[in-house]
Amino acid sequence: MDPSTHKRYHVHGFDSRQHLEHYLSDKSEMAFAEDILIFPIEQLARTFTQGHIKGDVLIDISVGSLVHHLYAACEFFNHIIVLKASDGCIMELKRWLDSRTGAFDWGHATKLYGEIQGNSDQLQEKEGKLRSAIPHVMKCDLDKENMTDPIDLPPADCIISIWLLDNISKDQNDYINCLRKFSRMLKPGGHLILLGGLDMTYYIVGKDRLHVFTYDEDFARKALVGEGFVIDICEVKKRTAVSDLIDYKAMIFIAAHKEK
Repeated sequence: MDPSTHKRYHVHGFDSRQHLEHYLSDKSEMAFAEDILIFPIEQLARTFTQGHIKGDVLIDISVGSLVHHLYAACEFFNHIIVLKASDGCIMELKRWLDSRTGAFDWGHATKLYGEIQGNSDQLQEKEGKLRSAIPHVMKCDLDKENMTDPIDLPPADCIISIWLLDNISKDQNDYINCLRKFSRMLKPGGHLILLGGLDMTYYIVGKDRLHVFTYDEDFARKALVGEGFVIDICEVKKRTAVSDLIDYKAMIFIAAHKEK
């Protein structure tokens, strides 16, 4: 299929519930548990427990209606501000935050985080702590220089962005421009955590094939350094999943800090 016909995540949107069912459910046929569930949770738990990344405000700017990557973060930040590009993603996330009937069940991710931390007890308490740490879910415009215009957010101690840059960047310049926006939202010395798919060209949600910016580890490293970040951690995990829904070759996890 011609890549120019692929839908754009932040332009056309996608079915956020279908996205969760395809890539993050606990169904036996879900092929991505090791790459998309376990790898991010392991890396984030390890990174935060080192104690270097903590503070008052964390901003999450991630694709879809994900929450599994925030279990570790809520242990080290007082407030998590979540930014979403579409009403559909906001509605799906708020169903879970408000414990509504029909919300996506993240119990398997909660249990996984507890197992990684060596504490599988009190799973409901873990979910409750994450819910209480997210006071705001805000709609943002990813094309604006200030994505939350007309609101100015307080400078963040940390930004987490999971698979978003892959989705919204048309090319290298777009990717770098997004990094520049993130940098402006951080305090001096603040941290940026990215997770993405390497050498990916598409992914499928329902009947839609979506655009992805294709890049490799070398580009990601150079882009961060070029925007004034110091890379503290970079881990690459080769693909284990067998599925035609998505064609990444590896997952990359990067934690970096903004030079003062």
